[in-house]
Amino acid sequence: MNPALSKFILKATPNSILNPQPEMNTAIPLNTGATIPALGLGTWQSAPGEVKKAVIHAIEGGYRHIDCAFCYQNEDEVGDALQDVISRGIVKREDLFITSKLWCTFHTRAEEGLQKSLDLLKTPYVDLYLIHWPVPMNPNGNHPLFPKLEDGARDLDRSISHIDTWKNMEKLYKTHPEKVKAIGVANYSIKYLEKLLAQASVVPAANQIENHPLLPQQEIVDFCKEKGIHITAYSPLGSTGSPLFKDEGVIAVAKKHDVTPATVLLSYHLARNSSVLAKSVTPSRIDENRKLISLDKEDIENLEAVQKKNGPTRYVYPPFGVDVGFADKPGGIDLSG
Repeated sequence: MNPALSKFILKATPNSILNPQPEMNTAIPLNTGATIPALGLGTWQSAPGEVKKAVIHAIEGGYRHIDCAFCYQNEDEVGDALQDVISRGIVKREDLFITSKLWCTFHTRAEEGLQKSLDLLKTPYVDLYLIHWPVPMNPNGNHPLFPKLEDGARDLDRSISHIDTWKNMEKLYKTHPEKVKAIGVANYSIKYLEKLLAQASVVPAANQIENHPLLPQQEIVDFCKEKGIHITAYSPLGSTGSPLFKDEGVIAVAKKHDVTPATVLLSYHLARNSSVLAKSVTPSRIDENRKLISLDKEDIENLEAVQKKNGPTRYVYPPFGVDVGFADKPGGIDLSG
């Protein structure tokens, strides 16, 4: 067994109720020398009261990668779940890969933002800490997470750029290695990455982006690969009721391998050497999402044809009023620096 992979494979304990699929914990290298498990449990939009059980079930079933964010407002439940599985000996903290994110209203307070997440998650460190969006917002506005102006527009903070924020992240990484093992970004376009890299002393370990056959963002994937930046895909199924489940190409690949369209859509990212986040609080779906498979060249060609046939479709784009640099979402204020 690959030594880098072995640390993520589920231990045989009485509480381990499922046998994990080897592919789900494929250890993908980061530019820090660490590795990230291929499949992660996403916690975005997971309702209060459901997150703790979902995380416990996922870890008991073999998940070793949990994706969190302060903005999701459920890190306290994730923390309770982590304490539960660690206290029962299901895993040790070092067996897990935990990601959190610096929210937009904390761009001037990176260390405070990190500490808030650590306290909520009840863990001494995170394995990866990301800038959630390259959009600084007023830390003293009329809402702690989503401040708005009188006209309803988002209350942006022009006193700091996302590049300044990255420098604060670098400082965290260098001065508090016991609290943060790697730093990265999320929702970054090539334009914003180029501006950041021109002034960075630390290359981001990862860029977490919306990614699926309707939004492959191949140019960003290729750019990050060239720069040694790992891609983590979120919203891999598109959206609730996504047309991807009914797409002929996706269905053809699913029938060929005798799996569900969801399995195909998740496995697409493993074929691209990206990690992928599957969000669910339903035990049966959490279990089903573990079943990643290997796709061949023909499968990938079928999936690549989806976007060519339908055009790009982005499902996640908050109304910041900012041009984040994505070609399919032009317009707004340019904060690239």
